Formats: sequence, structure tokens, C-alpha cells
Amino acid sequence: MKSLRKFTEIYLHRAEVDGRKQINGLAAIVESEMGKCPTRGGLFVFTGRRRDSIRILYWDRTGFALWTKKLETEKFKWPAKMSADHTISLTHQQLAFLLDGYDIARMKPHQSLSYLAVS
Repeated sequence: MKSLRKFTEIYLHRAEVDGRKQINGLAAIVESEMGKCPTRGGLFVFTGRRRDSIRILYWDRTGFALWTKKLETEKFKWPAKMSADHTISLTHQQLAFLLDGYDIARMKPHQSLSYLAVS
């Protein structure tokens, strides 16, 4: 993934997204619900109903890239959808905190996990 600093705009989609949607479906949401152009250098952040994973869509000069982070035991703290607006803008720091497991509204981190094996 490119450095977060390379992105000029970061948008978080507040409504849950069907976890089966892939690049084309997410790009369609960017256009239809968020009112943005997915190929103009923005970073678009989504989560599903369970809030245990984040998917980030971005245009990489030659095509779309989709990045995923899944939490093992916690849930992402997602900003509430209080209006018809599906989108909020994030700063680079807010996105970094979100990815590090912080509730960006309260700045409270997730519990750190340490495993000896994954299977």
C-alpha cells in the first residue's frame, strides 16, 4: 500500500457495506452514495455489519487496489450515521488511529493481542 501521506483526501463511508462487495461494487458506492470520483486520488474506507474489518479502496495509477484489515476479537468503532450524508472526511492521523485500533471519537485503543501460532 502506498504511504497514507500520498493521499490528498480520505473519506469514510459511514453506512455498513455488504461484505461480499469487491472493487467494482465499492467503486460504485463511491460514485453513487458518496458522490466522489474513485479515480481522483482519494482513499475510501468501508466496513461491514459486524465492524470487525476495514476495507480501503484506492486508485493506483493503473487500476484499483483494495486493502483489508480484520480484527480478531474487537470491533472497529465507527462514527454513527446521524444524517443523510454517507461520508465524512478523515485526516491522515485519524485514519492511522483507526487502523491502530483507536476509537477516533474517544481515542481509546483496542486490546493488543499476541499469538504463538495462527493455526
